[in-house]
Formats: sequence, structure tokens, C-alpha cells
Amino acid sequence: QGQLDESGGGLVQAGGSLRLSCAASGRNISDYNMAWYRQAPGKEREIVASISWIGANINYANYSVKHRFTIIRDNEKNTLYLQMNSLDPEDTAMYYCNSDQHSGPYYFSWGPGTQVTVSS
Repeated sequence: QGQLDESGGGLVQAGGSLRLSCAASGRNISDYNMAWYRQAPGKEREIVASISWIGANINYANYSVKHRFTIIRDNEKNTLYLQMNSLDPEDTAMYYCNSDQHSGPYYFSWGPGTQVTVSS
């Protein structure tokens, strides 16, 4: 399996922005539909956004995420990004990337994740 390394999280005030990065190694993300996931304390991991292997199809978990977050992939850099704007305390979670769960098994080992904390 490939490996993933998420970064870019941090503590931000409500209304702020963060750009998360997910660097892959051992496999090329260009071969897979990819996604960002998050897990808040006491909750199950949920998919946030997904993007097809050439970026033609993008899906977001819900209306709120769709109008605040942007998923981007750079296959040449083997890196996935998540631009998050207008952050809300409800976005507080550990964020992970991996292949899209709707497209088959996870093709990468789960990385350490990156913590996003939004203060009110």
C-alpha cells in the first residue's frame, strides 16, 4: 500500500481559512479517485469531499461544505489539497485523506491526519 502524510491543520478562529495538504508516496494518486475525510471526537469518520482521478467529478458531503471547501489534486506532485474557508467550530476534527471509499477499498495506509481546531 501507499503512504499518506497530511499537513496544514492548526488552530484558527471561526471564519478563518486553512489549506490542508496530503502528500502520497509508494503509489500514484493519479490512479485513484481520492477523498478527504474527518473524524470529530466521539464521532465516526466521515467523508468530506471526493475528486475523480483526473478531477472531472467532484463531490462534497453536504451543502455547507460544498460552499466553503474546495478539493484539489495535483497528480504531478502526487498531492491532494483541501482549501477550507469560512471555518466553523463544527469543522473541528482530525482530517485524513485516502482513496475514495465509494470507489473500492482503501489503496493507501491511513496517515497520521492533521488536526483542525476552530475556536468560536
